[in-house]
Amino acid sequence: MTRLTEHSMEIRVRYSETDAMAFLHHATFFVYFEMGRTELFRAAGGSYRRMEERGLFFVVTHIECDYKTPGRYDDLLTLTTRISRMSFAKLEHTYEVTRQGTLVAKGKSVLACLDRKGEVQRLSEELLYETPSAEGDA
Repeated sequence: MTRLTEHSMEIRVRYSETDAMAFLHHATFFVYFEMGRTELFRAAGGSYRRMEERGLFFVVTHIECDYKTPGRYDDLLTLTTRISRMSFAKLEHTYEVTRQGTLVAKGKSVLACLDRKGEVQRLSEELLYETPSAEGDA
């Protein structure tokens, strides 16, 4: 298990993610944030697939985005995702989207861990970063 709390990735803005003015659509940032959370979790040795197979789910309870300057079609953006806080049953993340060092947007989210019944579950490193199965993970 890796105690990783930050991950960066590059994202190329696709045409389908833009509006009629070729600006990156505001709702797309939330998709990017999810990509960042998933890749941070994966890079740290976690697996959403394994969590869900165990009947545990991360549910977004709060999310926000502060837009600074427009992203445009074909921009190469860097998304940096950080775990800013981990508590009993919540993970808090912050996000920065930049283009060549210029801040495009920043955001934050709060996720709760629930079981299939919708009941809050305790987070632990063992739960989040268990050893992969012998069959491997996709």
